[in-house]
Amino acid sequence: MKTAVVLLSGGLDSATVLAMARRQGYACHCLSLDYGQRHHAELAAAVQVAKTLGAAHHRVVKIDLAGFGGSALTDATIDVPVNGVTGNQGKISAIPVTYVPARNTILLSFALANAEVIGANDIFFGANAVDYSGYPDCRPAYVDAFNRMANLATRAAVEGAPITIHTPIIAMSKAEIIHAGMALGVDYAMTVSCYQADDEGRACGCCDACRLRKEGFVQAGITDPTRYAINA
Repeated sequence: MKTAVVLLSGGLDSATVLAMARRQGYACHCLSLDYGQRHHAELAAAVQVAKTLGAAHHRVVKIDLAGFGGSALTDATIDVPVNGVTGNQGKISAIPVTYVPARNTILLSFALANAEVIGANDIFFGANAVDYSGYPDCRPAYVDAFNRMANLATRAAVEGAPITIHTPIIAMSKAEIIHAGMALGVDYAMTVSCYQADDEGRACGCCDACRLRKEGFVQAGITDPTRYAINA
């Protein structure tokens, strides 16, 4: 059985990617990062998702991006937008304040280190460039660039075992992702996508992540199983 590292946030997208990797026959070593985000409900969901979908191993690594701040997800002084996507000056923007500086580069670097240690040549990453919030580190060009760097910077690749970063949902709409996951048996009720979920994992229903998720279920024609806060 092939071995892969799967970046698992606990959200809808990464749960689907894990199911896809399992279907392809990989022994999946899931990696979740506690990076100083606003809540830990998503990480709790990741534990359940990894167990339910048959991950071979799951670890949570703690780092501190909140020490830098600069994002509504890591800085308590910056409000999470609830009236549509806005940029750093409160104006409509392609890159909203929920963008976490360098987050995906850091997450992929940790996944790359983990892959080298366990002898995995495959990394699965739930980047999406269709129904997303305009983050620059979710684009195919970014993933391709990181993959090239990974194969220049690692002993494994230099010694003849190149690394491949798989992004199976990068060109899929949220509705297509949901359909794919449902076909693979993903229970989306156990996933958490909300940027400001409460301690019980209930979604706010109005942040950009919730809006994209809600619309995905509408477009898919599937009942939304998300647990929302009473006032959502």
